[in-house]
Amino acid sequence: MHDRRMLEELPRQEALRLLASVPMGRVVFTQRALPAIRPVNHILDGGEVVIRTNLSSSVATTVGHQPEAVVAYEADDIDTDSRTGWSVVITGVARLVRDPLDRARYESLLRPWVENRGDCVLRIRPDIATGFRVTPYQGN
Repeated sequence: MHDRRMLEELPRQEALRLLASVPMGRVVFTQRALPAIRPVNHILDGGEVVIRTNLSSSVATTVGHQPEAVVAYEADDIDTDSRTGWSVVITGVARLVRDPLDRARYESLLRPWVENRGDCVLRIRPDIATGFRVTPYQGN
């Protein structure tokens, strides 16, 4: 196997398409003025990342207390054997989904992987979407 790899920047639409192709990622938010990260499962709906969490969780508390809570969301699919894959990061404003019909629809589509009430739905609008793909080097 050739050891050299290339790093290719992905266009926004490709980054979002790849993000939609995996079931989980990591939400990054501010907790007591420091970055905090939590693994969660997600779906993409209308170009926005939707997650469920417990209303008493740190991320829900942060978003619930800030009408314009800026968060990041990262997901990837990396093959450590071939050292290839991709990583996508979106940054944007997170909001609680308050509409009961929207919340019920998301609750039916998105089942938390861990045992908790999952009584809170958050929607993240990706103002910035970046991604990179690592591929085998095609040069000489």
